[in-house]
Amino acid sequence: RLVNIVAFGNERDGFSEDSQQSSLIYTYLGRSALISQIDSSLSASHVGIPVFTEYQACVFGNVRLVVRDCPVWDIFDSDWYTSRSLIGGADIIVIKYSINDRTSFQELKDNYVPMIKKALNLCSVPVIISAIGARKNGVPCTCPLCTSDRRSCVTTTEGVQLAKELGATYLELHALNDFYIQNYFGGVLEYFMIQSLNQKSSEKMKTRKKLQKCHRVQPPQLEQPEKMPILKGEASHYDADLHNLLCCCQCADVAFYPEDLSTVVEAHKIILCSASHLFMLLFGVKSPADIRDASIVQTARTLFAVESGAALTPDPHGVPACVPPERVVVKDSVFFSCLPDILHFIYSGAFQWEQLEEDTKKKLKDPEKTEHVLEKVKCILKTPGKISTVKDCKSHQIKRLYNNSLRMFFNTPVLADVIFKIQDATVPAHRAVLVARCEVMAAMFNGNYLEANSILVPVYGVSKDTFLSFLEYLYTDSCCPASILQAMSLLVCAEMYQVMRLQHICELYIITQLQSMPSRELASTSLSIVSLLRKAKFHNSDCLSTWLLHFIATNYLIFSQKPEFQDLSAEERRFVERHRWPSNVYLKQLAEYRNYVHSQKCHCAVM
Repeated sequence: RLVNIVAFGNERDGFSEDSQQSSLIYTYLGRSALISQIDSSLSASHVGIPVFTEYQACVFGNVRLVVRDCPVWDIFDSDWYTSRSLIGGADIIVIKYSINDRTSFQELKDNYVPMIKKALNLCSVPVIISAIGARKNGVPCTCPLCTSDRRSCVTTTEGVQLAKELGATYLELHALNDFYIQNYFGGVLEYFMIQSLNQKSSEKMKTRKKLQKCHRVQPPQLEQPEKMPILKGEASHYDADLHNLLCCCQCADVAFYPEDLSTVVEAHKIILCSASHLFMLLFGVKSPADIRDASIVQTARTLFAVESGAALTPDPHGVPACVPPERVVVKDSVFFSCLPDILHFIYSGAFQWEQLEEDTKKKLKDPEKTEHVLEKVKCILKTPGKISTVKDCKSHQIKRLYNNSLRMFFNTPVLADVIFKIQDATVPAHRAVLVARCEVMAAMFNGNYLEANSILVPVYGVSKDTFLSFLEYLYTDSCCPASILQAMSLLVCAEMYQVMRLQHICELYIITQLQSMPSRELASTSLSIVSLLRKAKFHNSDCLSTWLLHFIATNYLIFSQKPEFQDLSAEERRFVERHRWPSNVYLKQLAEYRNYVHSQKCHCAVM
């Protein structure tokens, strides 16, 4: 084993009177306990000029060490071929300079560092920059900000900057004694020696393995398992669902009238309150003390008037037994004329402010009236305590507001007009949200069914937790199952109420969880994949059932050892055997290869 070190530069002061001053390399070789059998000789370039001293020694007992010490930088000018060969064959490069010789340092920095960088671009070699000597101004300077000796000495900052430029390790050796030579410089140099030996050993091992691989009989190649079907998610239609609710006016519980009561515009309290603190104040969800914003309270009083009607008899659960649309008079006729556009704007969920501005301008054809109406809308959408601006009403600022706002009304009796009874527990809800988000419930609450006129609606075949997760999805357009079994229960509920997007979300969750399960956990889990397959087929989840069959086939060696494997039908078993991984062909080839290795009585590196 061999380590090549190349050292450039002169550590002696330019004006030093001590011509016998020892060199860094020679001192290290003479004092290091790891070095033995030192020999030195003077070597010349191909043009016959002596350029470096070559030292040969042993390090770490049996490693040959070759050090070429080149104190003269002129080699880069006179013999670029030799200098490039030295750098190209080096395992470690040491660059030396004297702290008290600024002229030599400046020449190194300006003329020779660019050449060294150019040569280093062709190889990756560790570089050590050694600044040697004690500054002659007095106490050796170690402060990076020191400028007192900038004219005569090379500062630490300059040395560190040079090291950064070359990607090198910077060392400052104030004296060539045992501490600086053995512990400091020697420690760094020996670390890089070990790194170099490890790298060479690794490369040698790779080469040996490559040669061995070329000459031995190769084991059979295991092909990748078949790609399992990809399940694509369905795009959300949350905003469209709520906007369609306004168009069909199902379950409307508020009616807006002008002062002359000539026309009516119907809407839904739950949607309006989810979008506006002003409407929450108007319909009693919040009080003026809760709002704490005088402009919202003032706008609500001057713009709307809620007509008082007969007192409604509440259900024992707090929900009124009969809820006719609440009458609200709009005192501003100009605002009422634009109310249908404003409601479409609120119900759209995208909050297309620019479109509302354009529609209002076309309808009113009066800049002052247009500005008046838009200011009212800004106040309706205002957050208490904040100044409402056009920027706050831009599409990208409050897009998909309902996802967070409707969550506030989830599983609360506030504005609720239906109660679900599940497993001796009750869950309040809002017909408008249910009708907008679920076609089965829309038919149930608007058709000739008993639920259409009932406040209390029983739910069968599903647990309370699962039904709450189902309702949470209807209100927020998101769901987060806690486990694979909970996701399967939610999938069954989604199939029962024909909410296809939720069904796809549950399928994706189950697939993602199973794919991320390590083989060891898959082999020991009590979760029955065959039971999941049965449920997926029974509840018309064709994509999931097909994926699960591929999953069993891909993990054939694990599932074939489980008792549940016997519960597969004959058709399912044939599918799994046809798509199993690894295949029977591969296992047969592997057995033949093992027999060959055994017959050769040699060690198999693969097995």
